[in-house]
Amino acid sequence: MRRLRVSEHVPSILVASLGAAFGVSLLQLAGVMSSVIVADDVTGSSGMVRVMLAAVAIVFIAIAIYVSAIVTANTFATIIAGRTRTIALLRLIGSSAATQRRAVAWEGLQVGVVGAVVGTVTGTVVSLGVVAVGRATDFLPALDYGFAPPVIALPVVAVVLTTWLASWIGSRRVLTVSPIQATGASQEESLEQASGHRARNVVAAVLVVTGLGALVLAVVVGLVSPFGVLIGVVGGLLSFSGFILGAQAVMPRVLRWVGRAFGSSAPARLAAQNAVRYPERSTRTTIGLVIGVTLITMFAVAVESFQGLMRRLQEGQPGGQEQTDQVLVIIVAVFSILTGFSALIAAVGMVNNLSLGVLQRTRELGLLRALGFTARQVRRMILIESASLTVAAVLVGLVLGTFYGWVGAQSLLGSATAGGGVLPPAVPVPLLVAVALAAAVLTLVASVTPSRRATRIAPVAALAVT
Repeated sequence: MRRLRVSEHVPSILVASLGAAFGVSLLQLAGVMSSVIVADDVTGSSGMVRVMLAAVAIVFIAIAIYVSAIVTANTFATIIAGRTRTIALLRLIGSSAATQRRAVAWEGLQVGVVGAVVGTVTGTVVSLGVVAVGRATDFLPALDYGFAPPVIALPVVAVVLTTWLASWIGSRRVLTVSPIQATGASQEESLEQASGHRARNVVAAVLVVTGLGALVLAVVVGLVSPFGVLIGVVGGLLSFSGFILGAQAVMPRVLRWVGRAFGSSAPARLAAQNAVRYPERSTRTTIGLVIGVTLITMFAVAVESFQGLMRRLQEGQPGGQEQTDQVLVIIVAVFSILTGFSALIAAVGMVNNLSLGVLQRTRELGLLRALGFTARQVRRMILIESASLTVAAVLVGLVLGTFYGWVGAQSLLGSATAGGGVLPPAVPVPLLVAVALAAAVLTLVASVTPSRRATRIAPVAALAVT
């Protein structure tokens, strides 16, 4: 079996570590919140609050594992795209595609184990730090909190297994590498080739339709029971999986529309064409950020309704307002931290995939330099390309997040509203401002290193790369 090349898999290990830390912190801090709620005179008497907390914990565990698996699969797919010629050479001297794919899966298993160990330690440290700060500032009551329940083994094992599975899925390109490709440069699928995957598009459509049906059912069930949100989780995962599977047919259209906003200069036109020319590469780069923005928006939309419900629960109980508000602040703060983990995973995935994509286009960028493009124009092109990818991902994420957030709030809280009413979706304005600023920062971060790498190598040397 191939030994793990740590330098190549640092981003993948980081993603797996964040995923494990996300799950471990979630369970540990959910236990902290449960203790706080039970000890509170107002919320502790409400069985519905504890039920909702358990349901939300299940939702976030599923999200943590899902985000890590998707980003890891995309990262491995990008790595394999860069190894096409090496794999082809191995095929040329007698190695089989199955052998090469097993070797990649073994790398994924090692990444999962290392990431799970690092993530468990990191997540526990984060939880201890949050509680210590909370106690020191009287933000949390002095209760006996446990940080090593047996259940934290679940996300750890899940991260190992999903990372291994994600590496296997991400390495499916190995099966299409032929020995003859050893004589040429590696190429991504074009827009026409990607659009021709009818079977994949059909499966994507089936998943989206099935998921949307489950989401409608979740809203209906949510009118009588908060466990409708569990149906919503299944529907959300199915529909979003369908979107991801068929994203190569959706994202190029969004990218083409966004690209027009950056002008008609040569760098802008090339950046727009690069973003849509190879849809699978663009999709792998953006999908992690789409997940992150969707999750953040979903949480923000849902928490507005959750806060309103919690305040209604204490109506008619004198003196309960202040206590309930404190519990609300604690819950929102903790889940904001947990959501931040997923956003960080998404950002790491985008920066890594964009960097790998630029590295794999060294010869193409060298040709542009040889044809007269200056280093400044190349840097501007990469910056605009990064901005196009970021803006497209943010727009799609905001739309999906608002929809999923509303479905989540309605299915979880519908039974608690007066007369089983429908909750209107609400996107907080501060969220839009924060997402816009974060997107701008991410665009700069994602473009700095690739642009330096692209302009550091001489045009002649770049053209020699195969």
